[in-house]
Amino acid sequence: MPFAARICNKRAESGAVPRRPPNRRLLMSSTRKALAIVLAAGEGTRMKSDTPKVLHRVAGRSMLAHVLAAIGDAAVETVAVVVGPEREDVRAEALRLSPGARTFVQSERLGTAHAVLAAREAIASGCDDLLVLFADTPLVTGGTIRALREALAQGAGVAALGFAAADPSGYGRLLQDEAGRLVAIREEKDASDAERAVRLCNAGLMALDGQSALDWLGRVGDANAKGEYYLTDIVEIARAAGREAHVVRADESEVLGVNDRIQLAQAEAVAQNRLRRAAMAAGVAMVAPETVFLCADTVFGRDVTIEPNVVIGPGVSIGDRAVIHAFSHIEGAAIGVGANVGPFARLRPGASLAEEAKVGNFVEVKNANLGKGAKVSHLTYIGDADIGANANIGAGAITCNYDGFFKYRTVIGDNAFIGSNSALVAPVKVGAGAYVGSGSVVTRDVSADALAVARGRQMEKAGWAASFRSGQAAKKAKK
Repeated sequence: MPFAARICNKRAESGAVPRRPPNRRLLMSSTRKALAIVLAAGEGTRMKSDTPKVLHRVAGRSMLAHVLAAIGDAAVETVAVVVGPEREDVRAEALRLSPGARTFVQSERLGTAHAVLAAREAIASGCDDLLVLFADTPLVTGGTIRALREALAQGAGVAALGFAAADPSGYGRLLQDEAGRLVAIREEKDASDAERAVRLCNAGLMALDGQSALDWLGRVGDANAKGEYYLTDIVEIARAAGREAHVVRADESEVLGVNDRIQLAQAEAVAQNRLRRAAMAAGVAMVAPETVFLCADTVFGRDVTIEPNVVIGPGVSIGDRAVIHAFSHIEGAAIGVGANVGPFARLRPGASLAEEAKVGNFVEVKNANLGKGAKVSHLTYIGDADIGANANIGAGAITCNYDGFFKYRTVIGDNAFIGSNSALVAPVKVGAGAYVGSGSVVTRDVSADALAVARGRQMEKAGWAASFRSGQAAKKAKK
């Protein structure tokens, strides 16, 4: 649990911190070996959830995943993740996202320094830069991690991440000398009145000289108000050893720590604002950006237009000039160049729209491919299907893909025409250029260029309706 998230729930919801330009000295020190230790053992009781805190999602990605992605962006070679006892789910997520990572168990919770020492074996393997991060601080960027490394490359023994808090209550304070060097980090419970007046707060993230880290960690004691082993004590230990400690500053929104559902929502707001700004900067037009929700892995082409109240989940790519109309929900889908989606459309995982394809209002597509120029304009379900180029699917048509046990596929050829309110009972094929009459229930393959009509024959009884009304009226009058 990062020191930057102990008490205060007030957080700025501004955009991303601009990425810092690369430091020439760090580039000259590219041979420096780095190890990142991610602390992910917190129980997260305030989340009131059966899901481990660090697996809760921000912008469609677990908080742990966000931190590991930032580590990768900072070109850190080695990763160790410290998990709690019996937290195989957290371990599995770490290994899924970072297959080369090592995991360690913190059996007791005795403070941040104690948590870091759970990965003693990884530290002992040797590194130049040791980075300590928290899995519940999901908004930290690779640029900030690189800045911590830059401080070490410039000779610091310790670099601590700090921020100017709007409300410093509850945070550890970064105490500096007149030259701006970091002298100590004081937890609020242990701080004097003068120290509590300091507004530069500790974000928790830290970089240490990897060659000295184990020695310094071993000297951390528990003589404090909580009786815990604070990682922050390393600042004074390093200074006593003749090494300098530096402060690297970040925006308060970037170091937001998540301990409850309120802070989770605050992190989501910051992440969404970052994603929207990045998308618009890359050429995406958003009519009402505050109503559009994106995922961390959303991929956009150029000149995409997104109308209000659109939700985009994980695994979505949207090609150049595509238009996503209002109130559409998309996940796990690939949308081609110039395609048109919505309004009120739902694209589920496995949906793939080729160039100029159209999915209109109240249409759901799942695990299906729509060919170039294919049109599914309204009130239709297309599941487990392949729709050919320029095929037209009429209103109310459905692919009947499930028998209660297995899924089956429907294949519709190029330029085929499926009439309104038709049901295609899979597995079934409709050949290229074929027509299916409206209201048909198609259970057998349809040949190319054929007309298939599968419905009851219409019959008519002249005068029946008038006779029926007269008879019913007479019965009602007798009552």
